[in-house]
Amino acid sequence: MKQLSIFILAVLLTGVLAAGCNNHHTVSGATQNNSAGQLDLKAMKKVIEEKNNRFTRAHLTGDTATIDNMFTEDARSFPPNAEAAVGRPAIARLTTDFLTYGLKEFSETSTALYGNNDYLVDEGTYYMTYGKDSTVEKGKYINVWKNINGDWKIYSNIWNTNTPATP
Repeated sequence: MKQLSIFILAVLLTGVLAAGCNNHHTVSGATQNNSAGQLDLKAMKKVIEEKNNRFTRAHLTGDTATIDNMFTEDARSFPPNAEAAVGRPAIARLTTDFLTYGLKEFSETSTALYGNNDYLVDEGTYYMTYGKDSTVEKGKYINVWKNINGDWKIYSNIWNTNTPATP
């Protein structure tokens, strides 16, 4: 069942990426051509990095209102070892549950950004410490950002740890 869920998620994510990125772009990411005009990915990288910084600061300070408002109303979040949270209210509950673990450190580093005027895909790594025992977790993430009237919001995100599962 778990493999089927992963397969379905992969198919859905591939569909979103194919629909959102079906335009010509340069490998360097300097500029991307699409039917709506030019998108300066270098400039967009700065925008997304600032949003990622705001996202991590809000997690560290427990600012759930900022976190919640960074997602689209119909966003989807795919946490590890849990059901998907669909819609802003479900993501707000997930965020509240997540913050109860006592997040002490949290950072994200974007490693790739690509997309068009409507959707951007941000791939990266994260580092966090949490809980009474200061558990360290390193992993990777993908955020799909959606342009909502000129404001980029998280439409879909997924993350998972690099730590191997215990047998």
